[in-house]
Amino acid sequence: MQALQALENPSSSVRLQAVMAIGTAPDVAYLDRLVERCSAEPDFYVRDMLTWAITRHAAAETVPRLVGELTSADPRARSQALHTLSKIGDRRAWPAITRELLTDPDDEVARTAWRTAVVLVPDEDVERLTALLVTQLGRGDRATRLSLSRALIGLGETIGSALAAAKTNTDPGVRDHALATERLLRDPDAGFELAVEEAKRIVALGPER
Repeated sequence: MQALQALENPSSSVRLQAVMAIGTAPDVAYLDRLVERCSAEPDFYVRDMLTWAITRHAAAETVPRLVGELTSADPRARSQALHTLSKIGDRRAWPAITRELLTDPDDEVARTAWRTAVVLVPDEDVERLTALLVTQLGRGDRATRLSLSRALIGLGETIGSALAAAKTNTDPGVRDHALATERLLRDPDAGFELAVEEAKRIVALGPER
């Protein structure tokens, strides 16, 4: 009970110690409070420890609670629940990774959904997931675009035809992003910035140049 009360302490170090204590001796009686705290916790390191503490419990107990958070009005709750589901890796959560989450207007939620989807997607749904993720090409800032490229590359060579179609898109931002992703797929050691600059040159000069 003292540890649960300490989750509200103004000091992040006290909160961190409290989460560590709860996670060290996992008890399902504390699980709801841990999940609830994820959306309220402002400190990144404490949130990461909350994820660890939650994953210390049985998936049968954690997954339904986390799935319930995916429809929260709070973007942080959705993002943190997705992140924790990716760490658990239980594919029973896959049906809850909806189109709405994968196209969430909040970039952080969408980025986390992309990463989680790649972890959880069953083989028979890879093509459908690829088709949906490709619709997000050209979205957001550099970090968001890099996250999407990494997610697509995580799906493997099956993304080739989807990227080929995206390279003919009328939106130059989509074409740049598709070309950069294709470059990274061929050469994982290439930097994203270099891949983007090469993609821009190809779009400007034409592929034959």
